[in-house]
Amino acid sequence: MAEPAPSEPNEPGEPGEPGEPGEVIDDRALEEVVRFTSELIRIDTTNRGGGDCAERPAAEYVAERLGEADIAATLLERDPGRTNVVARIAGTDPDAPALLVHGHLDVVPAEPADWSVHPFSGEVRDGVVWGRGAIDMKNMDAMVLAAVRAWARAGVRPRRDIVLAFTADEEDSAEPGSGFLADEHAGFFEGCTEGIGESGAFTFHAGSGIRLYPIAAGERGTAWLKLTARGRAGHGSKVNRDNAVSRLAAAVARIGEHRWPVRLTPTVKAALTGIAALRGLKADVDAADFDVDALLAELGPAASLVEPTVRNSANPTVLEAGYKVNVIPGSATAYVDGRIVPGGEEEFRATLDRLTGPDVDWEFHHRSVALGAPVDSPTYQAMRAAVEHFDPGGHAVPYCMSGGTDAKQFSRLGIAGYGFSPLRLPEGFDYQALYHGVDERVPVDALHFGVRVLDHFLRRA
Repeated sequence: MAEPAPSEPNEPGEPGEPGEPGEVIDDRALEEVVRFTSELIRIDTTNRGGGDCAERPAAEYVAERLGEADIAATLLERDPGRTNVVARIAGTDPDAPALLVHGHLDVVPAEPADWSVHPFSGEVRDGVVWGRGAIDMKNMDAMVLAAVRAWARAGVRPRRDIVLAFTADEEDSAEPGSGFLADEHAGFFEGCTEGIGESGAFTFHAGSGIRLYPIAAGERGTAWLKLTARGRAGHGSKVNRDNAVSRLAAAVARIGEHRWPVRLTPTVKAALTGIAALRGLKADVDAADFDVDALLAELGPAASLVEPTVRNSANPTVLEAGYKVNVIPGSATAYVDGRIVPGGEEEFRATLDRLTGPDVDWEFHHRSVALGAPVDSPTYQAMRAAVEHFDPGGHAVPYCMSGGTDAKQFSRLGIAGYGFSPLRLPEGFDYQALYHGVDERVPVDALHFGVRVLDHFLRRA
């Protein structure tokens, strides 16, 4: 691709229309982002866990779309059918660090009987694209494809190298996907210091006309736990002081009722301070007597963005024990979804040791690191500027994700991760509820906004 001609950035105003100075997102790109979202949804990449998924058809679709724009794509597999796609677009500044842009190709299961439309129809109806993956996250995959194809048509390049990664298995362990890429194919990511991925820069209507665009600059760590209690098997009619089920139930109850102490990370402090200021509140988050729960009570709907990330957490989710009502089993098992704030692992381990007690063992069933990225970096500021350029009345704020993304695996390469998948959403559209929910969908207007913001950011970051 040829280098872009010098151009001035757009003046702030209404969302950029095709043909504005400095913008390359044309009518074709706007059509493609919708079509690509729909077509990717129609490729069923349901991830049922335990290796039961095949992303290859979607990976081949992505590689073909890139190839049509003369962007060379490499398909990589650790396990048959679990395909990843990687490509690099050269920037105009060879001395600038590269930027990773990643999106996953798998989706969680969907039961068609529960949906208003078939979850793999990709139906476009009344200005909305329906189907599993419309939010999580084939929409972002489509935005990336539409943007880089528009660059190819316009003969422009970004300032820094852009490395694209479309991954397998994010909805399970991620090890055949981003984990495999980070561990076995690090060379593809040479020079990458930062990356962007899912779940950030979506419109959050915070009340009183305030439109937030939370950009993720952190993730809690994943700590899925397996608890095992052992006791003396026997007849259900006999006295048994060594009942494994009772021991497990007591430990699970203690975990479920535990109130974790507040642990505020720099990202969460920045989120609280920024949101409070927009609501006309003062928040001295470093004061010794700062009461985070009292502030959250004053933040209105925006409290839901921050509340899950001010503490560690552990929620019991699965119980397994016994096989007949009159038989006391010799063992019982439970699973707990634990999440750890950055810097909170030592406290988490000590607390679990205490809550489980001497009669119940616990171990990590699956774990991944907590992440934090700077909110004062030039890249973060470029993301903020791109969002607020296309929605001048909106306010980009940092936040920490309660869950996790492929950024955890890419952090093994020293890549700082941000959540930036821009969407402008109407009031009443419950974006967060649609993650893994029924009737997942995305407005066409949101996709148009997203591809414009993404293009603006990527070429200027």
